[in-house]
Amino acid sequence: MTTSMNNAPTKAELFRALHHGPDPLILPNAWDPVSARTIAEAGYPAIATSSGAVARVLGYDDGQLTPPAEMFEAVARIVRAVGVPVTADMEAGYGLAPKEFAERLLETGAVGCNLEDSVGGALVDPAQQSEYLNAVRAAAGADLVINARVDNFLHSGDVTDAITRGRAYRRAGADCIYPIMAPVDTLPHLATEIGGPLNAHATPTGPTAAALLAAGATRISYGTSLHNHTTNALRALLPTLS
Repeated sequence: MTTSMNNAPTKAELFRALHHGPDPLILPNAWDPVSARTIAEAGYPAIATSSGAVARVLGYDDGQLTPPAEMFEAVARIVRAVGVPVTADMEAGYGLAPKEFAERLLETGAVGCNLEDSVGGALVDPAQQSEYLNAVRAAAGADLVINARVDNFLHSGDVTDAITRGRAYRRAGADCIYPIMAPVDTLPHLATEIGGPLNAHATPTGPTAAALLAAGATRISYGTSLHNHTTNALRALLPTLS
């Protein structure tokens, strides 16, 4: 890993270290500078974005429908708004070649990314996804903390396949594996068999971060759930204003 001339750790190094610290890494997901600042002010050591929530703020639906330039600009605005490391949910890379993807993301100031292994509702071949992750790693070096999302539990729910994918993505250079929506009772097995940091998905209504951490997760994120919760709170408030 690289360091600056005075040996101070980079934000990427700080963020990577949070995956291996004594405390679990909990990442409430932001969707704009206001939500990012609010999360940072609450004391969270890093910010994750939510591609779905950012897409909605920009006027698009989730599912790689946001033009890449608009997503990169949105990430850059969030990075500028806070002093803590930012990791960006970038869906499946928006069809960009690995080198271009890594370079454009690093230009935003983000130090991490989620990359998922399904496109258009279908799982990508794990060998193809491994090749993409490996190429992103080669282009970014240690300056990008890669969270490889395993979408198996959004489809077949095959635990063996999820483990195979997770192991392959770790070998390809991923720092953390994210078997999104994996049942809580599968997490201990996944953690043992895949190895390394494991991301799990929490929501304000459950499963809770505490339950997921107890089951073996080391990193917790909330996806679009916080944006949904906020939108629902606004929806409930509006009828009371008139």
